[in-house]
Amino acid sequence: MVGIVEKKQKLPEFSCIMCKVEESSNELIRERKVVNGGEKEWKMDIKLEKIFNDSSKLDKLRGIRSRKAKQWMIRVGTTILFWVILLHITTMGNFWRPNLMKSWPYSLKNNAFNLHMNVEKLPMLPKIALPPKRVYTNNGYLMVSCNGGLNQMRAAICDMVAIARYLNVTLIVPELDKRSFWKDPSDFQDIFDVDQFITSLRDEVRILKELPPKWKQRVEENKGYSLAPVSWSDLSYYQNQILPLFLKHKVVHLNKTDARLANNGLPLDIQKLRCKVNYQALKFTPEIEELGRRVVNILKQKGPFLVLHLRYEMDMLAFSGCTQGCTAAEAKNLTEMRYSYPWWKEKIIDSDAKRRDGLCPLTPEETALTLRALGIDQSIQIYIASGEIYGGKRRMASLASAFPNLVRKETLLEPSDLRFFQNHSSQMAALDYLVSLESDIFVPTYDGNMARVVEGHRRYMDFKKTITLDRKLLVELIDAYNSKSLGWDEFSSAVKAAHANRMGTPHTRIMIPNKPKEEDYFYSNPYECLEQQPNEALKIA
Repeated sequence: MVGIVEKKQKLPEFSCIMCKVEESSNELIRERKVVNGGEKEWKMDIKLEKIFNDSSKLDKLRGIRSRKAKQWMIRVGTTILFWVILLHITTMGNFWRPNLMKSWPYSLKNNAFNLHMNVEKLPMLPKIALPPKRVYTNNGYLMVSCNGGLNQMRAAICDMVAIARYLNVTLIVPELDKRSFWKDPSDFQDIFDVDQFITSLRDEVRILKELPPKWKQRVEENKGYSLAPVSWSDLSYYQNQILPLFLKHKVVHLNKTDARLANNGLPLDIQKLRCKVNYQALKFTPEIEELGRRVVNILKQKGPFLVLHLRYEMDMLAFSGCTQGCTAAEAKNLTEMRYSYPWWKEKIIDSDAKRRDGLCPLTPEETALTLRALGIDQSIQIYIASGEIYGGKRRMASLASAFPNLVRKETLLEPSDLRFFQNHSSQMAALDYLVSLESDIFVPTYDGNMARVVEGHRRYMDFKKTITLDRKLLVELIDAYNSKSLGWDEFSSAVKAAHANRMGTPHTRIMIPNKPKEEDYFYSNPYECLEQQPNEALKIA
């Protein structure tokens, strides 16, 4: 009996209550059998009251246990959430990088562990002072969709910043072209350092990565305004035609931005701002910059090098209609390609006539003759800055024979180094751009956007040697040499004489009234931004 009693005393309290409720119920049943009349009702009320009291205690205990269970679950959930947030913070850097670069191989060499191990050895770097924010009344939001290749878009971005500054509007980080011939899916932050772009210009214009939610919704509801500005326009056009659109619609989308601002006749502060954007704000991503430095260091370790921007690629030949040296089948393919792009307006092209006018890129064969005639050392490293040469090894044979030290990024780097750049032509072009800037000599065979923008950047870098070829004259001299009308010495002397003043030395831009396309391009010779400015302001043709 004692054991039984002790065992009962150890039972949980709610079990005892259940026993009492059960006993009370049985007692009530017995009472209903022995009592009658009013006495029966009185005893039933007493028993029911006992049952309800005992039940309420049970409910309270159950409620306490339920609350404790909920508190335990909350604590467990909070702990899990805390660790998830902590893990998220430690890996936040990877999420902020462009998707294309999340698996960047060189990050393994500079991972957090190595940085932590070497942190005591690093000197304390001074905190970089940001320029003060410019305070102004915001007239609206400018959205931009660039068109064309990397350097065409680069110049357009510079123009759009200047326009945003002049109109006192907020610029949204530009959208890059994904529909052109190259179909590069890269976004702005995949090519350029977006934070550098925003912070370095904060004293000039407010730049946001995306529209505020209110205005973004309006754009999604097609309540914005979109147009392609008139090419080569001066600031009066933007003041009189574009600013009223901002005041009315608040959000304006410029859907074509190449060559939308004039070369000349702009205030000095606007011209200097275009240079500030181009040479200070538009830095490539750290990954691209790092790989570019690697290529340059590899080349410099072997001596001086020349970058040849050999614009003899399929898209350029199809666009220009230049088929010199191509087979009949190759020429047919180029023509078919030209007709397949409706925005290439010129369809019927006389290749020979265009070549005689100097409007075709030099062929690899013509380039080899020109470099030899200029006296370029045949043992120099020549870095080919271009995509795939149309015609392949057959067309490159004469150039490779004359200058055997031909190299490309694909031959200087391992395939794994370029894995994350494949099928991203703008990122590959960015690498070529960086190498071109640092070369001892830069020679473009066609005055396309890269040739002109690199030429201007090298002028800004203390007039590094850039040979701009006179193609019209060269074609005449080359044809005369090939037909034996000129001997080699005469041919070489004529080529050197023609290019003596085409080496990237200081000179003014040529301004041609009412013919802006024929003027010297601002980004090839931004003389307003150069320390060694020429004496004359502009040459009027």
